Order: sequence, then C-alpha cells, then structure tokens
Amino acid sequence: MLLRWLISNGTIKDDALSGLTVALALVPEAIAFAFIAKIDPMVGLYGAFMVGLVTAVFGGRPGMISGATGALAVVMVNLIAEAPNHAPEGMENPGLQYLFATLILMGIIQISFGALKLGKLVRLIPHPVMMGFVNGLAIVICLAQFGMFKTADGNWLEQAKMIPMVALIGLTMLIMWLLPKITKAVPAGLVAIVVVTCAVYFGGIDTDTVLSFLQSENPDATLNGGLPKFSIPFSGHFNHLFTLETLWFIGPYALILAAVGLIESLMTLQLVDEITETKGSGNKESFGQGLANIVNGFFGGMGGCAMIGQAMINVSSGGRGRLSGIIASLGLLSFILWLSDLIEIIPIAALVGVMFMVVIGTFAWKSFKTIFVVPKTDAFVIILVTAVTVWQNLAVAVISGIIVSALMFAWENAKRIRARKSVKEDGTKVYEIWGPLFFGSITAFSEKFDIHNDPEKIEIDFMESKVSDHSGIEALEAIVKKYKAAEKSITLTHLSQDCKDILLKANPTFSNVIENNVDDPRYFVVSDVNANDA
Repeated sequence: MLLRWLISNGTIKDDALSGLTVALALVPEAIAFAFIAKIDPMVGLYGAFMVGLVTAVFGGRPGMISGATGALAVVMVNLIAEAPNHAPEGMENPGLQYLFATLILMGIIQISFGALKLGKLVRLIPHPVMMGFVNGLAIVICLAQFGMFKTADGNWLEQAKMIPMVALIGLTMLIMWLLPKITKAVPAGLVAIVVVTCAVYFGGIDTDTVLSFLQSENPDATLNGGLPKFSIPFSGHFNHLFTLETLWFIGPYALILAAVGLIESLMTLQLVDEITETKGSGNKESFGQGLANIVNGFFGGMGGCAMIGQAMINVSSGGRGRLSGIIASLGLLSFILWLSDLIEIIPIAALVGVMFMVVIGTFAWKSFKTIFVVPKTDAFVIILVTAVTVWQNLAVAVISGIIVSALMFAWENAKRIRARKSVKEDGTKVYEIWGPLFFGSITAFSEKFDIHNDPEKIEIDFMESKVSDHSGIEALEAIVKKYKAAEKSITLTHLSQDCKDILLKANPTFSNVIENNVDDPRYFVVSDVNANDA
C-alpha cells in the first residue's frame, strides 16, 4: 500500500532517476531566485527543499515538483526592500524576519483556500487561458536562461567564454534529443548533465560552473550548509508581530503571494493531469502548498509553489509518483549537506541546456495553428495571456484572461436571445423567448416587446429560456410594470422551478403573473402562420 502511494503509476527506478535529475536542476534555479529576491542563496535552497518535500508528501498531485520560484521572488523583493521601514529598532535582518512572517500568513491563506474546497475553481479557467499560461511561462523560463550568458555587472560574456558555453549547451540539448530515440532506461537530462560535467572537468574547458555562478554575487559563498533550524519570526520583538501596522504591511503581500502560488500550482497540476492522464486534487494541493510555506516561515526558507519547468523535467523523465518529488527534495538536501563539491563543478551550460529543452517541450507549438482555426476571441485570449505573463506576472495574466473570456462569453450569449412572436386563437400574443436572460442580454430582451401595439393579453413563454441573475429579474419586472401600466394582462409561462423561486424571492408580486401550469407549451396551435423571429 505504501509503495503504491509512493510510485502511483510509475516505477521506483523511473521515480528515483527522474527525482535525481530534478534535484540537479533545482540548485541553480533556487540560487537564481534567491538573488532575484535579494536574500542569501542558502535561504533559497532551504526553501526549495522544504517546499518540495512537504508538497510531495501532502500535496494533491503525485509527480508534480514544487520549489522556490521566480513568480514569487519578484513579489518578495519589494517586501524585503520595504521591511526596514516598518521594523522595530534593533531588529536583525528585518527583511528576512518580515518574509518569514509573511510566508506563515500566506500558508494560512492557502490552507483556508483548500479547506473551503475552492481548488475546483481551476475548472473555470478556459483552455485558451491555459494555453497562454503555458506559452508565457515557457517564454519566461527561456528568457531567464539568458541571464546566465552575462557577467555579474550585466555585460555579455566575452567570446572566449561564450563560444564554449554555447557549444556545451548544444551538446546537452543534442544528448537530450538523441538519447530517448536509443533508450529510455535512464533520464536523458541526467545523462546530459553527467556527460557535459565530465567533459568540462576532465577536458579543462573554461566555462562557468555552479560555484562560479554562486560566487559572482558573493566571493566567499559555498553550497555547504547544515539542516534548516527552527526559529520563530520576530524573535526578541514578538509583540511587534501582532501589531496592526505589521499586519497591515504584510497582509497584502501574503495575499498576493498566496494567489500567485495557488494559480501557478493549480494550473501546473491541471497540465500534469493532462500529460499523465490522471487526476490530482486541487484542494489537497492547496493544503500542501500552504503547509509547505508555513514550514518555510518557521525554518528559514524562502517559500515557493509548483514549478512547471521542473515538473516537466520530472514527467518527461518518467517520474509519476510522490517518490520522485521526495527524492528530488532529499537529493537537494544531500547536495547541501554532503555533495556540494560535486554540485559546484556542474557547468551552468549543462543546466541551461536542460532548461532550453524544457522550454521546447513546454511551449504549445500547436497554438500557432490553433489561433487561425479557433474563434477570434479565443485567439485573442491566448495571445493576451502569453504577453501579460511575460510582461507582468502569472497572476495578472490569468486573471486578465479569465475576465476577458468571461466578457466575451457574456457578449456572445447576449446576442443569442430571441423572441418568436405568435398569436393564439383567443387573440393572446405569445413571446417565446430563446436564450438566457442575464445582464448582457437585458437590453436586447426589452427591445423585443411592442407594449403599445400589443393586444390586451400577453404571454411570455420561458420554455427555452432562463432568468439567470438580478439584472434579468429587474428587466422582467420592468416589462411587467409597463404592461400593467398600459392596463394589459401579462402572464409568465413555463418558468422552471428555480426561476420561479428567485423571482418570488426578489418580488412576491410576481405570483400574480406566474402561471402554475406545467404542461408543455407546444400543445397549442399557432394561428398566425406568418410567425416571425424578432
């Protein structure tokens, strides 16, 4: 039972090897994101380890990899920069203290999201938004790699270093492309990293390694470290943690970080679901992400969320179970504790090559064809979400895409409302309504009626329609009042029970115009053979 829980639909070998590959790729990513957030690289490495381990055990998506991410780092940097302005006098490292407190609050928000079972909201994200998210994130990952081609002062590498680096990246990508065609017994990414590292180490090639990259910011830095240590944020200033000023400062950051983390995690979960043809739990993943960030807040990590790049490396390497994520996290910790010397000699070019192959595998290349065959509104959303992901961040992009998709949907449905007019034998004029009555269609609905020229008796038939919201109720109420003001009789027929309920709840006087007969309306014969659509 335990083994099945650990490996899901995979194998121990595949999970172990893919987890090791991911662990190697996590090192430079965690360091780079720590630099973005302006914090010590060890904080980033600890964060990647703890987030990855906790979500692998308690999360809702086996095989998905979590760790320190750039999407959160760009938010954290502002928090850390502003923290000294809010810190009490004498507090050491106020930026980190406020970050850890914010992570705890962020985790509480994410756990609450899962407890309220809101993870299913990811189902409301349209596919064009998902496609734009994937493309945007692939571009962001790609652009982030070009930072490795620059020196610490922002200049491009000199030719003597640029040429070997490009050649080594090409070799890495070639191995990853060619090896799966020969055998899939071992992950291509792991083989590529080992081969390129050996070529550099034994061949004496002058190129940047993980150690030189780390020391570009701090000449004394190394990957040597111990286990994360428990500490309570604001130690020595604990009372200040619960002041209104502190909560007012960290609250918005916690909310933004929680939203960005959940959006990226749940959308990555959905993507892994599609690739593996299995189903994860959004609510459990929300809980796992929240618990991981709380642990980070108490043990000195930078927090994080799901990582689409590493998740794609894991899945493409055969990782399917929780064991792959556990091994990736424990592997990262072992690098910190015992194997830092081996990790420090890995060429940056090998890791960049792996990430470029991830970009190629992640980008939805079919979208170039899709945008010409899907409706223009969907094509616009794909391009919008892709662009905003690159320009701003994931949360803004996804929210923008959902809003635009919802507005487009409302507009299209607003145009679909129809009213077929006919006259019964007794002279009653019938308006048969097609399409939903909601805020987007109320203007078109109101224009269907000719109140002054209509006969004394009117029926509005809702057999093929539904009152969907308060705007629809108000529009219907206005029509009823106008007919009554003209001293004409109006009846609403064939309303569904839920429509009756919301109408009567909003205005009990609707009971005077709602017909209780539930017979099918198509029993009567229309006397006007020239019935027309308006």
